[in-house]
Amino acid sequence: MVKLNKIYTKTGDKGLTGLVSGKRVSKDNARIKAYGTVDELNSILGMVRIKSSKKINSIIAEIQNDLFDLGADLATPIEKKPKFKPLRITSNQVVNLEKIIDQFNKKLSPLNSFILPGGSESASFLHNARTVARRAETQMVTLSKKEKINDQASKYINRLSDLLFVLSRVENKNGKNDILWKPGKNT
Repeated sequence: MVKLNKIYTKTGDKGLTGLVSGKRVSKDNARIKAYGTVDELNSILGMVRIKSSKKINSIIAEIQNDLFDLGADLATPIEKKPKFKPLRITSNQVVNLEKIIDQFNKKLSPLNSFILPGGSESASFLHNARTVARRAETQMVTLSKKEKINDQASKYINRLSDLLFVLSRVENKNGKNDILWKPGKNT
């Protein structure tokens, strides 16, 4: 369990931060960027919860908890002989997202155009969260080219951006208030 008695430690004043293993790395390290973006995503989802329907709110609450798991996963480099059992994203968490996507997507009409972010306030926040999830994913890909990361973590963030897209449509009255892209409209 995490216990924080003091918020500032001054140990990061010179641009370094600690990983779960205790190893110190630069704050601009690919690993730090990846889990920092996951943290940013979690903050946006907090705003989604203020504006979303009850059914979406409970799903987002579970995702927010998973995102802390994802952050812990990314903050813990994969080692051959770890000193302790690290917290990792599991296939169960990925499958759970897939089930939620399937549950909500079957109620939506097929798309004939891309959707512009907008509609309701909660859908707009979900679109914002989706784009930050995509950025976290690209940062995880960058990290994976330098160091091994958990495959399930990569799958999780990929499915999550898909789910956030589907939930934005749900929040837009199951797609009725989606704003469709009209190619070349202003040319």
